[in-house]
Amino acid sequence: PASGYPAPLGTGASAQVASELTDVLRPWRAKFPGVEVSEQAVIGSPAEHLVDASAHAALVVVGRFTHGPRPGPRVGLVTLKVLHHSTAPVAVIAHG
Repeated sequence: PASGYPAPLGTGASAQVASELTDVLRPWRAKFPGVEVSEQAVIGSPAEHLVDASAHAALVVVGRFTHGPRPGPRVGLVTLKVLHHSTAPVAVIAHG
């Protein structure tokens, strides 16, 4: 669309996904009311959407794994692509 952001998902099941995203973000918005959050449920490559959105963002936040079959911290493919291609600063947060 003209806004530069990807088109949102349509109706039906995608409306349910958008509603669930809003529900997941609600406690974080309450905890940090001064932080502007732009939520979107879109179809396609998460990395590409995050890199595209970085052009309009003050900060991009992505995660990294702290557990799994290999010892030690590591980042996934989405985080790696965002780190390499984001035009905004990137914060990598451990989760896990």
